[in-house]
Amino acid sequence: MKVGVPRETARGENRVALVPAVIASLTAKGAEVLVETGAGTAAGFSDAAFSGKGAQIVSRAELFAAADVIAQVRPAADPPAFRREQTVIAFLDPLGSPKTMQELAATGVTAFSIELMPRITRAQSMDALSSQATVAGYKAVLMAAEKLPRMFPMLMTAAGTITPARAFVLGAGVAGLQAIATAKRLGAVVEAYDVRPAVKEQVQSVGAKFVELPLDTAAAEGSGGYAAAQDETFYRKQREVLAKVVAASDVVITTAAIPGQKSPVLITREMVESMAPGSVIVDLAAERGGNCEATRADEVVEINGVTVLGPTNLPATVPYHASQMYAKNISAFLLHLMKDGVLAVDREDEITRETLVAKGGEVVHERVKKLLVESGNG
Repeated sequence: MKVGVPRETARGENRVALVPAVIASLTAKGAEVLVETGAGTAAGFSDAAFSGKGAQIVSRAELFAAADVIAQVRPAADPPAFRREQTVIAFLDPLGSPKTMQELAATGVTAFSIELMPRITRAQSMDALSSQATVAGYKAVLMAAEKLPRMFPMLMTAAGTITPARAFVLGAGVAGLQAIATAKRLGAVVEAYDVRPAVKEQVQSVGAKFVELPLDTAAAEGSGGYAAAQDETFYRKQREVLAKVVAASDVVITTAAIPGQKSPVLITREMVESMAPGSVIVDLAAERGGNCEATRADEVVEINGVTVLGPTNLPATVPYHASQMYAKNISAFLLHLMKDGVLAVDREDEITRETLVAKGGEVVHERVKKLLVESGNG
């Protein structure tokens, strides 16, 4: 089985799907690894490093012509190059772009969407959504620290005592918990809120005070540990009680996302205006519209001296370690799918079934098919 790793072509994407360190684990199981010339350069991995671990360095045309499996981060402009019966593994955004999945299926490829990985114990090593969220949470705090006109830690100096910055993290999933831990390490006083009361202990374990709101959160947690969507009445009450915490914060980092749906608006423009000049909001939900009403994807917005940042792909700004983590996830997934040196699609297996989006010219994932029907494309 030949596994191909092309250079990423999506705008701003600097990661690579596999790194030299994981090549040996695949070749030991009978796979050949083909890497496009320069595929890892932006992430800090040279062609020589790949070839030194047993990978073959080839042109893009050679790779797509020969590879049985294409491992990517995001297949932006590549669908026309795919061959029928080829297998594609990547972040495909099937719940956000079901029509694109229909077009991908029409090429005849077998497509696995890595963000649909079930959150079960035996799939933890394959959970790329979580690994990349870890990177995003870390980098969000560094972005905030760079923009904030004050330092994070308390310092006692001859020039007087410097009070610590106050950081508030909205959403305590993987990205939120990493943001809390990073802000705490930098010396900030950190508070956090999540609609799921079950995460309180996790928030406290990484050094933040959990903000408790008088809201009914009995139905707050959906499948896979993700937050479930709530109605607008719930979000309105939530915003009202969060307003005071936001106003008192120097940094707010928002991470509340619901797979395949528009991000809930948790911070209104009025709440932004209530913050002190110089304060910073980093909205990690910007790709789906943002948790802050003022957010604009990949833009910097300033309102009354408050800076609102809406990055949509922070892992790509830390490409070396983000690629290293992603490669571990992808190689573990490939090894899970491989049987006797070839790829085997066993739909009885939960991991395979839940990540398989397209096969035999059709969309086969039930959730994606339902979205297509609802949109009139099924």
